[in-house]
Amino acid sequence: MKKLVAGLLTAVALLAMSACGADQKNTAQTSSSTKESAEVSSGASEQVYTDPKEMKESYDVVIIGAGGAGMAAAIEAKDAGLNPVILEKMPVAGGNTSKSSSGMNASETKFQKEEGIKDSNDAFYEETLKGGGGTNDKEMLRYFVDHSADAVDWLDQNGIKLDNLTITGGMSEKRTHRPSDGSAIGGYLVEGLLNNVHEREIPIFVNADVTDIKKNGETVNEVTVHVQGEEPKEVTGKAIVVTTGGFGASKEFIEKYRPDLADYITTNQEGSTGDGITMIEKLGGQTVDMDKIQIHPTVQQDEGVLIGEVVRGEGAILVDQEGKRFVNEMDTRDKVSAAITALPEKSAYLIFDQGVRDRATAIEFYDQKGYVTTGKTMEELAEKIDLPKETLAKTVDGWNTDVAEKKDAQFNRATAMEHDLSSPNYYAIKIAPGIHYTMGGVKINTNTEVLDKENQPIRGLYAAGEVTGGLHGNNRIGGNSVAEIIIFGRQAGIQAARFASENE
Repeated sequence: MKKLVAGLLTAVALLAMSACGADQKNTAQTSSSTKESAEVSSGASEQVYTDPKEMKESYDVVIIGAGGAGMAAAIEAKDAGLNPVILEKMPVAGGNTSKSSSGMNASETKFQKEEGIKDSNDAFYEETLKGGGGTNDKEMLRYFVDHSADAVDWLDQNGIKLDNLTITGGMSEKRTHRPSDGSAIGGYLVEGLLNNVHEREIPIFVNADVTDIKKNGETVNEVTVHVQGEEPKEVTGKAIVVTTGGFGASKEFIEKYRPDLADYITTNQEGSTGDGITMIEKLGGQTVDMDKIQIHPTVQQDEGVLIGEVVRGEGAILVDQEGKRFVNEMDTRDKVSAAITALPEKSAYLIFDQGVRDRATAIEFYDQKGYVTTGKTMEELAEKIDLPKETLAKTVDGWNTDVAEKKDAQFNRATAMEHDLSSPNYYAIKIAPGIHYTMGGVKINTNTEVLDKENQPIRGLYAAGEVTGGLHGNNRIGGNSVAEIIIFGRQAGIQAARFASENE
């Protein structure tokens, strides 16, 4: 049965990525489900998800959202001896987690030590703080880095091994953990977490849209859920955990907080519409950093598919329409995005060789989608993408010299320079920036308790993942969001279970 579930989930995850990508044509969208999404769930939902008729009126812990944070919370609550439930508004589980590509950042891990990488929590802290412009919530950040290695171990103990290491922009060490084969982390992580949810017999309902969270007295302990084809139901819980994700696919939120980004394409799955934030605000919850919206530099523009940072992390370069480099490709996302936006055409090309393709296996997915152009020589590649042949060849030759000398003569790139670009075939992907992540959200403490406007915990209410704000500051480092959902998703499950147990 476990193999059957795993196979179904793999298919569902791949189709979900494809369907969501195709649905994000030009700008952030509204929350309506698409025909493609419904088709993704058909044929698998009965075996994978809980029958709506089995929904009870009460659970120990009610978790809203079945992304990585929600499933991690449910697993921890169940392991604490409680009876949790997961309510997911979309036809499939996974949320934005399913679209994650590069990996999960963590420091001082056993996998780093096995490779002889000398990393430290303090270095991870300082580099993340620098990446966020020094505006990160420092208490949250300290908890985050200090619990990152334990999160990797916890996943490993639950059959989710992330022992292949790479590097993302803004980091000085290889601390981005990904699946053993170097593939994109999203589908692998969702499949692994879902397997653990099923092994523990945790009910997970899809097409279950929570529209209201309620207080009874001073404690939050009830939700209103609309299950497809059913009348609205009131479901109570001794604790409520909100893991509904951010608002990167909400045109309304983007226009409210960053109207200058209203026409940008989004990489977010269509369910990322800020529902949880809205419901928590009605309960008096505080929000932070709502105007801090991350633009990812490398997004395929026709379908809004993120081209993962791992491609640059394994050695790719960026060139403009003249075939020249114009930026340190491994700088932080905000700086690389700004450099691309400053180009006359506001787009660029990722250039890489067979070696990069072999090390970053997520490229196979991009090729299947039709995003990758191939040339047997650099000159042939340049001709196919209409770049000056001599200039592109000269750029790559110069880069290869820099790699050999371990010094970027143009832009002082200091990481991801282990391999040159000399192994045919050669490849290009056209990219431009797109809305990728919302750093803002509801304010929580290190116990994941949602805070009111006086910075006091709202009893019985917890949150984790992209629905929260403050951890990343002005800019998120690639690989930190996956770490966040596991670290704080687990904590939300642990703390909600503790609260529920103490308030029988």
